[in-house]
Amino acid sequence: MSNEQFMKAWEQLSLIQRKAAEWDEGSLLVLAGPGSGKTRVLTCRIARILDASRNQNFRILALTFTNKAADEMRSRVSDLAPGQESRLFLGTFHSFCSDILRQHGTHLKINPNFRIYSQDADLQAVLNDAVDEAKKKSSLVSDLDRKTLPVIKGLKSRLILPENCMKDEVLRKNRQLAERMSIVYPEYEAQLAKRNTLDFNSLILKAYQLLEKFTVFAKFYRTVYPYICIDEFQDTNHAQYNLIRVLTGEQHRNLFIVADDDQVMYQWNGASHKRIDDFRKDYCPEVIQLPMNYRCPPEIVHLANNLIQHNFLRTLDKKPIEAFHQNYSENIVRLLPCFPNFDAEASEVAKDIKKFHGNNPSSVTILGRNRWLLNTVEAALRNEGLSAVISQRKDEFESTPFVWLHSTLRLANDRQDSKSLNAVCGTFSQLTEVKVDPEEVIIQANASNHDYLRHWIELGKLKASSHLAKEALLNTAKYLGEGRDFQGFSEFALSWFEQLVRNQPKNNEDPTAEVFVRYEEEKKVWQDLRKEITEYFCQAITLEAFLQELQMRSKESKIEDNTVTLMTVHGAKGKEFEHIYLIGMVEDELPSYQSKQKGDRSPEMEEERRNCYVAITRTIKYLTISYAGQYKGWDKKPSRFLYEMGLISRKDP
Repeated sequence: MSNEQFMKAWEQLSLIQRKAAEWDEGSLLVLAGPGSGKTRVLTCRIARILDASRNQNFRILALTFTNKAADEMRSRVSDLAPGQESRLFLGTFHSFCSDILRQHGTHLKINPNFRIYSQDADLQAVLNDAVDEAKKKSSLVSDLDRKTLPVIKGLKSRLILPENCMKDEVLRKNRQLAERMSIVYPEYEAQLAKRNTLDFNSLILKAYQLLEKFTVFAKFYRTVYPYICIDEFQDTNHAQYNLIRVLTGEQHRNLFIVADDDQVMYQWNGASHKRIDDFRKDYCPEVIQLPMNYRCPPEIVHLANNLIQHNFLRTLDKKPIEAFHQNYSENIVRLLPCFPNFDAEASEVAKDIKKFHGNNPSSVTILGRNRWLLNTVEAALRNEGLSAVISQRKDEFESTPFVWLHSTLRLANDRQDSKSLNAVCGTFSQLTEVKVDPEEVIIQANASNHDYLRHWIELGKLKASSHLAKEALLNTAKYLGEGRDFQGFSEFALSWFEQLVRNQPKNNEDPTAEVFVRYEEEKKVWQDLRKEITEYFCQAITLEAFLQELQMRSKESKIEDNTVTLMTVHGAKGKEFEHIYLIGMVEDELPSYQSKQKGDRSPEMEEERRNCYVAITRTIKYLTISYAGQYKGWDKKPSRFLYEMGLISRKDP
């Protein structure tokens, strides 16, 4: 390979990393600890295979769990093997399954332009309608069944179809619930179909159902994708693992798996330490271990090994992680003295950050087991005059202009989408004071061509008086009325929004000023997401595909400079930070109260230990840990993990 960037990346691989990247045929399990350079190994292997087969047509399938990780790896592969991007699908399980269903889902009576519901509020509305219908059919169903959304999610993650509720081993433990779900679950699916919608768990379940029922499609994908790579394999649940099994069949064995059973953090979603054992039993892979940690100081690596050795549910021959950096320094790890209560802890942590990082607060990331801990510390930071923000995924736009833009595109894609119609009518009224009744639109549309968007435009024209309102309606018709030129419409919308901003009263006393709250930050989010998606598809992207990718990506704004970031331990997975403050290190917080109820050697307690392991191994330079004697008025003991790491001894008071 002559590409200089690839050669440079290849030379930076260690001998054992290079051995993994050179893997060709057969199944391989790469046990990669935190900071082991697994992403570099994975991308180098993909780039090497693509470059060595430029005259061939096969593709590589690489699956991971977040769009951010997929985007980063895709960008690396593009640099390492330029011109070969079209031969790689690198995305999430959900995006891959969505593609399968849009192409072949009609065999399961799935409309190709289906929408995806990702928010629980939307799914709860579906369940409420399902329960209302189910109550008409059976006296067994009651309003209590409106709380069964987690049950339905669990059934789908175990690949249980509506007609098989009574056969589910988990559900059969509660026969009454199983009988009720055999009525509610089918109705829930009927309500989703009525809305032309799938939920996230349906994407995996339906794709699995399609490949298992119509083996010709499984054979097709095996031919197209002779090489399959999976990152963060330990996070796969039962449905995702069985999707891979039905995809590969009995003969196709070119599976390259990257995993670490010490970083299993999503048992609530079906992830299990047993998944790696299942893979070893089913595929008999070779195993390569990457124990070298290139991220953390040796003091952190020492703590991590001390901690995780207390877990029993892990690979027997797993090597402890090793520190690449061997320069020991003072104050790499600080355990702050026990504070009397959590308010005092939050206040002193904020003061500590101001003292040591006041000139560069963005170098600090605060991790906590749950959100309420973060809320308290965020307030304390603000009291110290520091800018702080809690990082969290955001599935939808919130500013009125971008809710309108997004909803209008959704309505252009599905002309009978009543939810998007309601959003279009409401937000356009806020932007222009043109009030169109969605019920009136539906009545007129149902009397003719069932095109809600076209009839909204026509009714809007009759009611619009301002030049800006008329301009928006005319351009919506121009770009989306007959066709789906969403790129042209997006360009117009951004220009139109700027006109609206310029026309705002300078004194900001106009009540419409609140319409543009968060507009500027979401404009940047929209532009960045649109650029990422269109570049990935090389501009040749349909509206349907664009909306699918947009739906699966977080709408979270970029955190500003000179801002302290706070996030949950789970949110920190796969990331790294210069200086971590790990707060709330007491019993009932980390580990959680729920895990303690399950027992000291329970899988739940072991996952809590892995949560702590992941948290401390995110740091590049420094780690500061804090705890208090009282939380919410309840006395608490120091976390057992502080003892296990060796930070305090059993003799300490």
